[in-house]
Amino acid sequence: MTGAAAGQLRRRLGVGDAVVIGLGAMIGAGVFAAFAPAARAAGTALLAALAVAAVVAYCNATSSARLAARHPRSGGTYVYGTERLGPLWGYLAGWSFVAGKTASCAAMALTVGAYAWPEHRRAVAVAAVVALTAVNCLGVRKAAWLTRLIVAVTLAVLAAAVTACLTSTRADAGRLAWDGAASGPHGVLQAAGLLFFAFAGYARIATLGEEVKDPARTVPRAIPLALGVTLVVYAAVAVALLTVLGPDALARSAAPLTDAVRTAGVPGLAPVVRVGAAVAALGSLLALILGVSRTTLAMARDRHFPYALAAVHPRHGTPVRAEAAVGALVVALTATTDLTGAIGFSSFGVLVYYAVANASALRLGADERRPHPAVPVVGLTGCAVLAASLPPASVLAGLGVTAVGAVAYAVAPRRGGRSS
Repeated sequence: MTGAAAGQLRRRLGVGDAVVIGLGAMIGAGVFAAFAPAARAAGTALLAALAVAAVVAYCNATSSARLAARHPRSGGTYVYGTERLGPLWGYLAGWSFVAGKTASCAAMALTVGAYAWPEHRRAVAVAAVVALTAVNCLGVRKAAWLTRLIVAVTLAVLAAAVTACLTSTRADAGRLAWDGAASGPHGVLQAAGLLFFAFAGYARIATLGEEVKDPARTVPRAIPLALGVTLVVYAAVAVALLTVLGPDALARSAAPLTDAVRTAGVPGLAPVVRVGAAVAALGSLLALILGVSRTTLAMARDRHFPYALAAVHPRHGTPVRAEAAVGALVVALTATTDLTGAIGFSSFGVLVYYAVANASALRLGADERRPHPAVPVVGLTGCAVLAASLPPASVLAGLGVTAVGAVAYAVAPRRGGRSS
């Protein structure tokens, strides 16, 4: 791999590939698991929480798309924050992203194991991480092809489950008008923060800025398309779950879609939903490893991480050392850690990441197709509010990891300018 460290990634992805990678990250295990804890927090206001999460996600996506068009390099908000706000803010964005999404990788891997073979969930989870890391190392086009297949299977399963719920004679449509307990504003915001975890995959498109064709055109088109499709799917799933289970039963469910199809009178569909959940978690894991490794690559180029991780394979055009390092860390977490609070911790890190993105978008000039100022302002405010509304343990852990990152930056030797 001599001379590869300074190499550039290959531009191979079109709009369709970028949208599919974003869908693979967003329409993943979150849609099978996030609604129950969100319903516990929001009660009858679940759809309101989904709407709040969608508004914040839209603002983040718009800011990210405009920034990605101006800075078409791997690294996403790490690059935008560095260029627009200064090295410290870019570093903190990258640090928060890598920390939060590494935990997400382990959570998705454990989800695969829990659905595919519960008795050996950790072994299956480790095998999944190793296999998907190898796929990513072989080339992003191969990863995009596999993600396309996973997204197709997941959407088919979700469509079948939603149809079964909404057409069932056992579904009491009156439950949607709701006989459950209402939640106050804090519960709605906490639920929105938890649901935001499932929306955050569009970052994967921005972090691939160096690998898409014509990024100034491709990235701004792909991000809103992927987000729009995801919002439609999530809204349909939420309505189906509320129609069949109601908010109280949904809040108590460990496997909402499985319970919903059984309640709807289609128990034979339950095993299909389990398979779909495992496949969806694989799709999320694939896209997460892809995105975290690209941010690691960008930070290694700037010497925030060991420079050896900046190597790009001369044949496959992929950051194989960054991929391998991320994969090894996820394997260690998956094999040794119980990540019950991973969603909350990951949400905090991702919200910090997008807060920096929105602040960066405010620095775009009029000649740079900047969004209306209200968009990044709402996005920045929303990120801060949702992060503060997460469960206290997640907030404390997130603040602690962010503080460690800030201290590491402060005591490290001063770097030169950005590497190109």
